[in-house]
Amino acid sequence: MTVIETKLEGCFIIEPKVFEDKRGYFFESFNEKEFQKLTGTNTNFLQDNESYSIRGVLRGLHYQTGIHAQAKLVRVIKGSVLDVAVDIRKNSSTFGQYISFELTEDNKRQLFVPRGFAHGFVVLSDTAIFAYKCDNYYNKESEGGIIYNDPSLNIDWKLPEESLLVSEKDVILSKLENAKL
Repeated sequence: MTVIETKLEGCFIIEPKVFEDKRGYFFESFNEKEFQKLTGTNTNFLQDNESYSIRGVLRGLHYQTGIHAQAKLVRVIKGSVLDVAVDIRKNSSTFGQYISFELTEDNKRQLFVPRGFAHGFVVLSDTAIFAYKCDNYYNKESEGGIIYNDPSLNIDWKLPEESLLVSEKDVILSKLENAKL
């Protein structure tokens, strides 16, 4: 695997080594020893999640606080998404900045989102299956979020706002300046 650093400290793009031939392809989607060696992290994933969504579904921007904060390793199994991570570490030199990458079934890229970041994605293809590993269990009392269209972030979601499908829960999230961090 190849690890590519991003402008946000601790966030990495992971590119697996893919073996293809006329039968199809094979790749190792996760190897703890290699991951920890190449990223310098000591992340121990405890839970895997998967979602299925249609074009325009926007999930996020979500995070968990305190002892229930989560690091995530995310990837697309089917389709294409724009994946976004926002630095919400108050003492970080990149606080309030974000990165976005297209993750697809073809490029097989993964994004590692460390603790202290909000995370979200929007589906760019007709449908998408999105998978992520978490290093901590979900805790409802510790969940937080930032509204996807916060003007201070100015995220380009690559789709017209009127075509976005956002849950009732996500459409009432706070702006970054009012978020419980």
